Amino acid sequence: MQTETPDLLWQPTPATFDGSGLAAYLDFLRAWEPDGFTAPGPEVTDPAPGEALPSYASLWRWSTADLPAFWASLWDFLGHAEGSGHRPSAPEEVLPDASMPGARWFPGAPVNFAERCLAGGEPDDLAVVCRDETGARTETTYAALSRQVAGLAATFRDLGVGPGDAVAGYLPNRLETLVAMLASASVGAVWTCAAPEFGTPSVLSRFEQLGPRVLVAVDGYRYGGADHDRRTEVAALAESLPTLTDVVEVPLLGLGLGNDLPAATLAWDEAVRGPDQHPAAKPAHVATEFSDPLWVLWSSGTTGRPKGIVQSHGGITLELGKALSLGCDVRRGDRYFVATSAGWMMWNFAVAGLLVGAEVVLYDGSPTHPDADGVWRVAAEEGAAVVGVGAAYLTAGMQRGREPSAYDLGALRSLLQTGSTLPEEAWRWIGRELPGVQLQSISGGTDVCSVLAGTSPLLPSVVGRISAPWLGVDLEAWDVDGRPVTGEEGELVVRSPMPSMPLGLLGDDDGSRYRAAYFDVFPGTWRHGDWVVVHDDLTLAVAGRSDATLNRGGVRIGSAELYDVLDDLEGLADSLVVGVDLADGEYWMPLFVVPDGDQVVDHDFADRLRTTLRTRLSPRHVPDEVIEVPRVPRTLTGKRLEVPVTRILADPEGSARIAGDQAGRGAVDHPEMLDWFAAYAVHRRDTRAAPPASG
Repeated sequence: MQTETPDLLWQPTPATFDGSGLAAYLDFLRAWEPDGFTAPGPEVTDPAPGEALPSYASLWRWSTADLPAFWASLWDFLGHAEGSGHRPSAPEEVLPDASMPGARWFPGAPVNFAERCLAGGEPDDLAVVCRDETGARTETTYAALSRQVAGLAATFRDLGVGPGDAVAGYLPNRLETLVAMLASASVGAVWTCAAPEFGTPSVLSRFEQLGPRVLVAVDGYRYGGADHDRRTEVAALAESLPTLTDVVEVPLLGLGLGNDLPAATLAWDEAVRGPDQHPAAKPAHVATEFSDPLWVLWSSGTTGRPKGIVQSHGGITLELGKALSLGCDVRRGDRYFVATSAGWMMWNFAVAGLLVGAEVVLYDGSPTHPDADGVWRVAAEEGAAVVGVGAAYLTAGMQRGREPSAYDLGALRSLLQTGSTLPEEAWRWIGRELPGVQLQSISGGTDVCSVLAGTSPLLPSVVGRISAPWLGVDLEAWDVDGRPVTGEEGELVVRSPMPSMPLGLLGDDDGSRYRAAYFDVFPGTWRHGDWVVVHDDLTLAVAGRSDATLNRGGVRIGSAELYDVLDDLEGLADSLVVGVDLADGEYWMPLFVVPDGDQVVDHDFADRLRTTLRTRLSPRHVPDEVIEVPRVPRTLTGKRLEVPVTRILADPEGSARIAGDQAGRGAVDHPEMLDWFAAYAVHRRDTRAAPPASG
């Protein structure tokens, strides 16, 4: 669309705002007057009809200044009081303890995530559309989904699964995965999932921490036009999980898991019918409370095993209901399609569309199969109103000259972009290709399973900027001394609790790992791990990670996972892996290696290394380049200097200054290697050739 300012891609109007979830919420607020609460003022709730839009900034300030009122209003607006007999009547019932970590939300309030998802639409409404690379397509109504969940939940109960137990999935993005997750939630168990492209060691490093009683697993999966047999991996998982008593088999490839597993095997069709073969139309949901654990997501740190992040029924239900209805503007009856795998938190974000009555589209396969237009083709054929996709997909499409405008995307209202920073050229490309579509750049993470900053039906889309912190997110940028900064880079922090912040981490009984992960730098304040610039108008720009977490295709993985494998690799003395957001929008994940003895870092060695990482971990763990270095810089206590090297490689122009300015070079083993990486950053920018010789 033509605009007065070339950087303005989309502008809200009263016409575009009308019918949005946020418009309905503001109408609700006008009439919502429980005792003890103060609603936002006229600037927010009483705009001049047809002339002006409400002030998002005022609404955001109210939502963060009066957390009990905001979240209580959301509780009622989203319908959680209906049928539950619970309506907050005083602020202390909402957030009696706002400490971080340890905030207490809605004590005693009954919330079951599965129940709320299955109540999102009428029985005959379409709930889920499933597609895969073969062209297969199925539609499932809310009633049919409820029947399958009821059947599998009954089977879980028959197997002895209930509150305090765990169910794990080794599954791709399919209906069976959704049914298994909802059935686990329905019986009060804790769910976790890993995508089947992950190898056995990577999956075990997660599942062993949780100790699942039941594993729901495929015999294989299809991706990029090829079939991948996973029977050996499933057998290894079953053999290595001592808590496992049963395996539910999803025969995706028709291979069968066989009868030799150390746990009893049950076929999917039999399991979803339930033990009595006649499942009830609706599941008998366990009356879980707000703070009862729902699932475990995995966010790898830079040391040790992946962190098991425990999130709650109420926190996820309330937070994702808010995110989708007030932020992303996913509406009842919308076709809502997110290109994702089941092992990424965006899958959880996608299926939560059921909470608002959306028609969720699940696509099992590669977004670039049979060609690079896979996402646009599915979106067009399904008439998707809201589509979510990673920045890497958009950037690659732009660079390859793809034309989304060639597809019938007339139903598309909003494009959610996530995963990493989108280069400005790609913003403008989307503006040209999809005029009139709101480009929503969103930023959040696995840690909260939601969005911290994004756009809104009230806010314009401007090239290179995330529109604002989301409602209820008390976000700022802080300098190293914990002071708010505006217009300059700082640590992204959240000053007040959010309902979906973790209950804690697995195996962290005293909370020390949880505090170290998020509250070590600024006690009492959540440090998210991103560099961000917050501007005067509340727009944001994320500059990259402030820790050493890798972000491959939008999925965060820990360098420690790679080191666990690499440290055992013959011929390798040391290694350093980093993830770099380059200026052209590409994400570059090089692996720097120090050979052992007479080992030569040649093509064969690099291939052996890549194959090992792909097999033992996943394709996402395979580096873009394998580069020989004289040595790996470390602190004197032995920690690899991943963050300094990342920042050096991301900024060739400033690399020498960054290398020279590193505080405490005297505390670094081989500080001259920082200068080597600075020289390499410049050399790579200029030549994209081999690294320079070391001094």
